[in-house]
Amino acid sequence: MSAVLVVRGAADAGALCRALPGVLVYESQDLVAPVPAETTALVLRSGVRLGERELDALPRLRHVVRTGSGIDHIDVSALRRRGITLHRNAGAGAAAVGEWVLTAALALSRRIPLGQHALLLGRHEKEECMGVPLSTLSAGIWGAGPVGLAVGRALAPHTGRTAYAAWQSNPPGLRELSRMALMEQSQVHVITLPLRAATRRFIGEEFLARVVPQRPLLICAGRLETLDVSACLRALEDGALSGLALDPVEREHLPLLSGARAPLNLLVSPHIGAQRSDVRGVLDRWATDLLRAITTDDLALIEGGRQ
Repeated sequence: MSAVLVVRGAADAGALCRALPGVLVYESQDLVAPVPAETTALVLRSGVRLGERELDALPRLRHVVRTGSGIDHIDVSALRRRGITLHRNAGAGAAAVGEWVLTAALALSRRIPLGQHALLLGRHEKEECMGVPLSTLSAGIWGAGPVGLAVGRALAPHTGRTAYAAWQSNPPGLRELSRMALMEQSQVHVITLPLRAATRRFIGEEFLARVVPQRPLLICAGRLETLDVSACLRALEDGALSGLALDPVEREHLPLLSGARAPLNLLVSPHIGAQRSDVRGVLDRWATDLLRAITTDDLALIEGGRQ
């Protein structure tokens, strides 16, 4: 019998039970606790590591279903070596993340987080909350995957100009600027880069020093590890950044965000960019249809499943 393990938050385990009669469906908070060894398909969300150690505990695993886009927390090479098929839906939540970025850009340009933070500290800082029209600002987007493209579509009607950092992997037809030109000309920077060795702490001291003349807003909608968060917070405190918004905050990142004693134009959220009911519905239906196909019979699982 096929067995599916759902990491809580990755899919509706109850709906899967109803949709997949004859399939054992388990739910777990994470992959740290003992997991069912008979698991043949794993449904995974962001922030949950899947590497050699976790795979050793799942000897019958044949499919990993990623209900989202990022896979930096998954050891793809280990999956390949073990003959495990990875399925993901990279585009379902892109528009919702674009909406979050637009919300963050509007909030930062009006300095709303600064005002709220001051009030929570018992201070009334109206004079410090003088905003600027988002329509007068130029936006630079770093990363042109599904999320980066959705961010461009969301910002374009509301900003003075949008442009992408030039990369060989960018799709054709985008307005591109060299990285140096983008740093020099943008008042809003949106980071949607995938996390790789070359992008880890990509936004750090050198980047921040180059953008100081613009005192830009910095928005991260990709992976937090693409930023040197401590350097970005110092730049915000020192006035080198006018605002900072961070969405991909997981539990392990919380210590990085503690300790601010003065009001900051800082917006943080617990990785909710794609947390929208319509997106959840699309991903749940996609995961259900996919799991129905790959658990139809034992032969499908033994042979590695279907794409």
